[in-house]
Amino acid sequence: MRKVMTRRRFMSSSGRAVAAFAAARFAGHARGAEEPAKGPLGANERVGVGFIGVGGRGTWHVRTFSSFPDAEVIGVCDPHQGRVAGAVQAAGEKVKGFKDYRDLLKLKEVDAVVIATTGQWHALPAIHACEAGKDIYVEKPLALTIGEGRAVVKAARRYNRIAMIGTQNRSSPSFQKAAEVVRSGVLGRIGLVHVWANEQWGEKGFGHPGDADPPKELDWDLWLGPSPKVPYNPNRYFHHYFFWDYGGGWQSEVGVHHFDVVHWAMGCDTPLSCQAAGGKLMIDDDREIPDTFAAVWEYPGFVMTFRVTYANMLAFEHRQRGTIFCGTNGSMVLDGHAPGVKIFGETVAGKKVLEDSYTGSDLPEGNVLHQKEFIRCVKERERPFADIEVGHKSSIPGHLSNITYRMGRKVRWDAKAEKVIDDPEANSLVGREYRKPWVLPA
Repeated sequence: MRKVMTRRRFMSSSGRAVAAFAAARFAGHARGAEEPAKGPLGANERVGVGFIGVGGRGTWHVRTFSSFPDAEVIGVCDPHQGRVAGAVQAAGEKVKGFKDYRDLLKLKEVDAVVIATTGQWHALPAIHACEAGKDIYVEKPLALTIGEGRAVVKAARRYNRIAMIGTQNRSSPSFQKAAEVVRSGVLGRIGLVHVWANEQWGEKGFGHPGDADPPKELDWDLWLGPSPKVPYNPNRYFHHYFFWDYGGGWQSEVGVHHFDVVHWAMGCDTPLSCQAAGGKLMIDDDREIPDTFAAVWEYPGFVMTFRVTYANMLAFEHRQRGTIFCGTNGSMVLDGHAPGVKIFGETVAGKKVLEDSYTGSDLPEGNVLHQKEFIRCVKERERPFADIEVGHKSSIPGHLSNITYRMGRKVRWDAKAEKVIDDPEANSLVGREYRKPWVLPA
């Protein structure tokens, strides 16, 4: 029997969906999870928070968490001392500033840390924080490689820590509504989900500045961390997303948000294969990541496709970024900038399947809801809806697409073993070598 979705029914069911997802989230905390050694904090107790990486995103976290009545900013750290000073000022109180995150982790008053570093520095601080008995909130992607991501998950479980990833869409009312629509069956059978992004950097991009001495406030060797030793270059520092040693481009960075919604809504997080193509076709600058890129993932029962360009601003339905679920009864578009839901109905056998559509923008505080959820989970010792395992699996599609692009061939993926099937060369990119003295814990 085909379902008909009206505006009233959609909004009513969406309201129920938010409650249902909240109930499922809390129920999920107990499944297979041991209670962390530390008991729940009292209602009036404050969570002491430290911040690792305080560039633009990190300092935004500092400002937001410092405004919560049940959180207290204890310390901040970054290899750039100018950023440390700025974050200390942003906290609006006397906090401790460090260059090395290991010094921050020694503070007993720090209960949890927020990690918003460049990609090469996601895994080690997260693992070391777990070892030090701290709970963790890690920005996406979970790590620079799939293997590092799995190591973070193992550490969180081994030390029984609350561990959450910054996939803020999971706390967004609009995306909660969207996931419920997909699961309701109103769109019919969904065989294709497409994710896209359009940027416009201009044909010269960020150019070709030469190597130089690092700013005096920056410890360049510490910033590089486990990545290879190379001279300082402003492009590597300011545009790190586009260099393999520190990032993976849009597909492994912002793309995690979108892939996470697809996994969530479709109830499937296990790709079977991936193939990608692209190159530096449009922009003349130092980037190593392609400026034009497309990928296809096969999942059990559906296909997910993705494209990104950095030299074109054509927007589908005025959306620069987004996701579209294509079903037999209709299609649903999610806006990637100002999240909302729009359903395109089709007429089947002379009957209009979707009588109306819902268009709405996400609450501005969607990001803040995610941060508040982390503090709540830390205090109550409950596993988050955006748990670290979920974040790890949502990071895999982007990493996998980069592996197949760099290999120049399709790869088949063993999701249970987390390895590339019958391709040792491609499988070597599931992990990476660390520069001494840095070592990834087993």
